[in-house]
Amino acid sequence: MRGVPRQVCDGDHDSLFGMEIFNSLRTGYPTASMLQLFLIQRRWALPFLLATVCSAVASSPSLAQLSQACAGGVTLKASNAVAAQGSLILTEIVGPKSLPNFTSEWDGRPVPVWREQEKSAVVHGLLGVDLEKAPGRYEWKVSWPGLEGIAQTCAMTITVHTGKFPTERLTVQKQFVQPDPEQLKRAEEDQKKMRAIYDTVTPERLWDGKFRFPLKDVTTGGNFGRRRILNGEARSPHAGVDFPAPSGTPVYASQSGKIVVAENLYYSGNTVVIDHGFGIYTLYAHLSEMGVRAGEPVKAGAEIGKVGATGRVTGPHLHWGLTIDHARVNAMQIAQHQP
Repeated sequence: MRGVPRQVCDGDHDSLFGMEIFNSLRTGYPTASMLQLFLIQRRWALPFLLATVCSAVASSPSLAQLSQACAGGVTLKASNAVAAQGSLILTEIVGPKSLPNFTSEWDGRPVPVWREQEKSAVVHGLLGVDLEKAPGRYEWKVSWPGLEGIAQTCAMTITVHTGKFPTERLTVQKQFVQPDPEQLKRAEEDQKKMRAIYDTVTPERLWDGKFRFPLKDVTTGGNFGRRRILNGEARSPHAGVDFPAPSGTPVYASQSGKIVVAENLYYSGNTVVIDHGFGIYTLYAHLSEMGVRAGEPVKAGAEIGKVGATGRVTGPHLHWGLTIDHARVNAMQIAQHQP
């Protein structure tokens, strides 16, 4: 594994003036106060190491699997009967090969499903549990045309519980968490742009095979879901995984798709976003260089940029995010558990 430098991640950058754009314009310290950040980092070094381990364990998929028999020889399967906030749920619909196309809904919203092979009896899907989804019981429902045109449906209930994420409580000067009007305007424009992108669901699968980690020989990351309380006010949770790495380290596409963002954003700096189809997006932030352009196709494993410290950060690292149908999900899980 590549040597890991001191911990310098989104917790340090999520805006000295506000929050990272992908966390809804809230969170962080001001980069202007580097000495203060240095002291804070030293103070929180051990708690962060412990929190990273706890976060990885707490956000791992549950071993409890769910299976339900339905009419017409159809069976629904889910990797999790109980899932934590920020989790990824793998689903399968198993039925006769002669059955027509299935449709799927998660908590009332349509979600795509696909076959790995055209004549396969197994239909796959991914359900994203957003980082801030309210705990409770939610329905995954599948529908398909039955005999004589009569619609068939089958559903199962999945329980979402509160995730166990580390929390930091800090007191900083007010000007470091309040953006000025010009900065706020730019951040809001970035947010609108990202929202429009995530509102778009490409109705086809653009990836091929398993997702992979974006850095070579690095399979661990931290900070996903971390909460921060600044001056007694809760900020939005950290929605990505941080990989500390030297500036200039190559960053690779975790899977094939289409580049939909390759530009500098206020909080996340040089940022690349890949549309993998079916509402699945990966994000790569704080790059020192970007080697791709919006609109270009990209292959799995292709170099798309290099690790840097652009945007509101205090040191070089890669922020890797995963969004599935607007749900902010721990990106580690798509590389670790996707079949």
